[in-house]
Amino acid sequence: MAEQVFSTAHKNVAEPERWVSVVAGAALAAYGLKMRSIPGLVIGAIGGALIHRGATGHCMVYESMGVTTAAEEDDGSNVSIPYGKGVRVEKSVTINAPQEQVYAFWRNFENLPRFMHNLESVEVHDSLRSHWVAKGPAGTTVDWEAEIINEIPHELIGWRSIDGSKVDNAGSVHFTPAADRGTEVKVILRYDPPAGVFGAAVSRILGEDPAVNVQEDLRRLKMLLETGEVATTEGQSAGRK
Repeated sequence: MAEQVFSTAHKNVAEPERWVSVVAGAALAAYGLKMRSIPGLVIGAIGGALIHRGATGHCMVYESMGVTTAAEEDDGSNVSIPYGKGVRVEKSVTINAPQEQVYAFWRNFENLPRFMHNLESVEVHDSLRSHWVAKGPAGTTVDWEAEIINEIPHELIGWRSIDGSKVDNAGSVHFTPAADRGTEVKVILRYDPPAGVFGAAVSRILGEDPAVNVQEDLRRLKMLLETGEVATTEGQSAGRK
């Protein structure tokens, strides 16, 4: 009985997340073993850790951060990311353009795919709700419904995903006059990847860092608003649509 209580008390991973961990871990372990190299051993070890995480319901990374998703399982709150949960990204850029212009450009959400590399489309339903489609792994796509939950014209736009979204996310973008001239744009994003914080760590190891992606998106926004075009990876430029 004491052993059972100990095991239950240390579960900090929700049931759906455990299943994803086992499946992803098995795939990584198999891939790592096929490589037959030191990087392959590292990937295989990550896969083994994911399998253990899913089988036991306990995550050492969560424990070190004081995070748990097990307690919130089935509480219906997955439309927002509770404080201390998920992955948080905060990046900013200064753009040599008036605050009102930068805000208006962003507020027209259909402009966002022009500088957000992984975003394929945004379909605006009304003044509050919109449908987003982004690039996923291995040529797939992921989509979700979002709604504006806070807005101050020319200063702030806050949003969150709607219940049932494949990727739970919430965040805000802030528009502030820069100290010298122009506008500082700061993006604060919090999202919950399918395999939680540990899954995000694996993604970073494999080369998909959301913080880098957000910073690159802001760099492209700066180029677009200051020059009217965004340089592509081939050294060419994409003009205004």
